[in-house]
Amino acid sequence: MDVKDYYTTLGVARGADEKEIKKAYRKLAQKYHPDKNPGDKTAEQRFKEINEAYTVLSDPDKRAKYDRFGAQWEQYSRTGGRPEDFDWGRWGGGGGAAPNQGGGYTRTLTPEEFEQLFGGGGGMGGFSSFFDTLFGGRPGARASSPGGMGGMREMNMPSPPLEASVKVTLDEAFHGAARMLERSDGTRLEVNIPRGVQTGSKVRMRGASGQGDIVLTVEVLPDARYVREGDHLRVNVPVDLYTAVLGGEVEVPAPDKTVALRIPAGTQNGKVFRLRGLGMPHLKKPEQRGDLLAVADVQTPTHLNEHEKKLFEELRQLRNA
Repeated sequence: MDVKDYYTTLGVARGADEKEIKKAYRKLAQKYHPDKNPGDKTAEQRFKEINEAYTVLSDPDKRAKYDRFGAQWEQYSRTGGRPEDFDWGRWGGGGGAAPNQGGGYTRTLTPEEFEQLFGGGGGMGGFSSFFDTLFGGRPGARASSPGGMGGMREMNMPSPPLEASVKVTLDEAFHGAARMLERSDGTRLEVNIPRGVQTGSKVRMRGASGQGDIVLTVEVLPDARYVREGDHLRVNVPVDLYTAVLGGEVEVPAPDKTVALRIPAGTQNGKVFRLRGLGMPHLKKPEQRGDLLAVADVQTPTHLNEHEKKLFEELRQLRNA
């Protein structure tokens, strides 16, 4: 029976906390997942070992049992002992126990006691004989609780996150959107894209019923109307020459409505007007929005008739007088 060092398998210290263990597992599971290594038997075996280690170290009860008996199991296994000859000393003394040299107690387990403690389930469907012997049961099935002789609980194998990229329009980023994803097993899942996402934003949907999380990396496509600057939007607003010279009003398109903008007399081409609160929603606080930056694009008249040309000529003479 091969002895497993689950801490070495995940590359963590024996005193690692839950977050460190989960982080190490996710990184390795993503690297060795069969979907990313099709036909690679070595990666497939490594993936099984990673899942087995995480199944134990992520469960406080299993981890406590493993920490308590792992070293003795290694010693027991290498000496070729039988289960009923396992050293019971670290578990504590009891009736019929005898003191050992270290001051503790040892006694020989009966096969029935060993069966009751460690379970007698069949093969682990990809789990090692070490796991099978120490914990019993089958993955996904009911297994004896390691902390007691009658408690029952469900043992679910964690799944690595499903990662994908998704493209959305600026309008979808403004209003929010949904995408339908299909897993390799044919399962279809709807993922909601929140308002305010930007290129590079990551959207996580927590897994359910034993399925792993879904992580989407978002790309917001370029828009013909707006240039996005964080949560601000920049838009060019055509302003005819007469309005730029004399003043007036123009319409400015915001993502969700059209607003009137007062243009003061003598407005220069390229002047920026800031319309507060009419830009993109903040991702974490969608009720708050960036600004809309309206850039005056002064339009010079073309195809003037003779009378219009004469008027402009008179105007130039007046300006130069």
